[in-house]
Amino acid sequence: MNTSLRRTLKTTAAATLAAGFLAAGAAAASAHVTVDPSATSEGGFTKLTFSVPNESDTAKTNRLEVKLPTDTPLTSVSVLPIEGWKAQLITTTLPKPVEVAGATVTKAPTSVVWTADAAHQIGQHQFQMFTLSVGRLPAAGTTVTLPAAQGYTDGTTVNWADAAEHQHASTSSTAPASEAEESHPAPAFVTTAAESEGAHAEASPAATQASAVAPASSTSSSGGDTAGWVGLAAGLIGLAAGVTALARTRASKR
Repeated sequence: MNTSLRRTLKTTAAATLAAGFLAAGAAAASAHVTVDPSATSEGGFTKLTFSVPNESDTAKTNRLEVKLPTDTPLTSVSVLPIEGWKAQLITTTLPKPVEVAGATVTKAPTSVVWTADAAHQIGQHQFQMFTLSVGRLPAAGTTVTLPAAQGYTDGTTVNWADAAEHQHASTSSTAPASEAEESHPAPAFVTTAAESEGAHAEASPAATQASAVAPASSTSSSGGDTAGWVGLAAGLIGLAAGVTALARTRASKR
């Protein structure tokens, strides 16, 4: 390997390694409690998966509480069991009655609390996933905010409850990083429009068009088969000619 190529490979490897360290550092710095909805359609149901990383160097995460909205209550909430974690679904009276799907709701689930046993606490450089099935989702364009409180074995609690406005103010602060208030964004997502019932009807013309071109596809396939047989016949003829020529050559040498 020449010197120039060796230097190029070393430079590329160093750059790749540096990029990897930078990416890892950025991921560690942005490790927050987040929520990932499986669906966001108005009036529908969804699975909410919370990702909870342990951010303490000296303690483990042993508790998580997620607060559910009371202005747009989720009337159906169920918890996916997690080994070593006990889940408690808390239902309370709402601050004021709310109309949901044509019914007046006065009580609804308002929080879920998970508590770990000693063997299943979240340790350093670890995270855990917590999943809820909820519905029905509020009107399209609604921001569903789900504040979370993360408890540690040393007795401290980190509240992931900052609103978007607070996050922007914290990140735009001109004070030194050590003095600027740390942002703890609340897990949140925005609902979208309900799926159109006419979606299947709109698909019908496309299906009809696909059926119309099907015979052409069949014809093309038949043409391909014919071409294949012609090619095979030509190959056999060529092979026979070659064998004949070889036989004649050997006969003439004798």
